[in-house]
Amino acid sequence: MKIGAVFPHLEIGNDPAIIKDWAQAAEGLGYSHLLVYDHVLGAVHADRDPPLWGPYSDQSAFHELFVLLGFFAACTSRVELASGVLILPQRQTALVAKQAAEVDILSSGRLRLGVGTGWNYVEFDSLNEDFSNRGKRQEDQINLLRKLWEKPVIDYKSAWHMIERAGLNPLPEKKIPIWLGGFKEVALKRAAAIGDGFIFGSGQRENLASWDSLKKYLNDANRDGSDFGVEALLNFQSGPERWRKEIEAWINVGASHVSMRAMALRGHGEGLRTPEEHIKILETYWKEVGDLAD
Repeated sequence: MKIGAVFPHLEIGNDPAIIKDWAQAAEGLGYSHLLVYDHVLGAVHADRDPPLWGPYSDQSAFHELFVLLGFFAACTSRVELASGVLILPQRQTALVAKQAAEVDILSSGRLRLGVGTGWNYVEFDSLNEDFSNRGKRQEDQINLLRKLWEKPVIDYKSAWHMIERAGLNPLPEKKIPIWLGGFKEVALKRAAAIGDGFIFGSGQRENLASWDSLKKYLNDANRDGSDFGVEALLNFQSGPERWRKEIEAWINVGASHVSMRAMALRGHGEGLRTPEEHIKILETYWKEVGDLAD
C-alpha cells in the first residue's frame, strides 16, 4: 500500500518555509506521495441561484496547484506529486498539458494527474468556461492531453478543440497517468472507460461502496483492474483506533493508494490550530501505520 499525505491548503498558511518543511517532513518519514487539491477562485455562497453546494467559499485558501507542485518538485526528490483533483474543464487543455509536462520533467517523472469536473459554477463562469458540458468536454480533454504528451506535433479537431500542426516542447519522457475523481456514478463510469485510476474523496463507508460499483464498470469496459489504480482519502480526525483498520480495509479490497487528510473535514468541523501541527501529525500518523506501507 502506498500511503500519502493531503496538502492542508485550508490551514497551512503562506510561509514558504513551513510549506517546504511540511513536504520534506512527509518525504523524510516515508510517505509515498503528496496530494494537492485545486481551486482557482473561491465564491461567496449567499444568495446564489442555483445554490453552491460545495464545501469551500471565498474564505477557503488554496495555493495554485501547478505552481505548488513545481515548488514541491524543487524541495523533494522522491515522493510522487499528485493532483487530487485538478478541475480540468475550467482550464485550457493545451495549457494544462504544458504545465503538467513541465512539472513531470522538473520532478524527474513524479507527476500523477488527477482530474475532475468540479462543482463551483461561479468559478467556471469567472474563467470563461462552460459549466453545463464539463463532463463530456473533460473526456475530450483527456484524449487531447495524451496526444499532446505523446507526439511533438499533432493535428486535432473536435467539438471543443482545434490544433493544427502544433505541439509541446519539451515533452514528458514517460506517460503521465491520468486518474479521475468525483462523487457521482457518471464519474465512476468515465474513469472505468478512460482513466488510469480513481481517487475516492468521501467517507470510508461511501468510498468502499463506490469501489464495488467501480469494479462493475471496469468489468463492463473489459478491464480486469490490474492496470487501474485506486486511492482513498482517509481522515486524521477519525482517530488512532481507526487509522490502521481503515488502511487495512483498502488493502483487503486491492487498492493501491491511500492519503491521510488532516484538514477540517471537507471544509467543516475542527481543523488543527497551527501550521506546525500539520507537520507534527505527519509523524503521529506514520508511527501508527507506516509499517503497512510498501
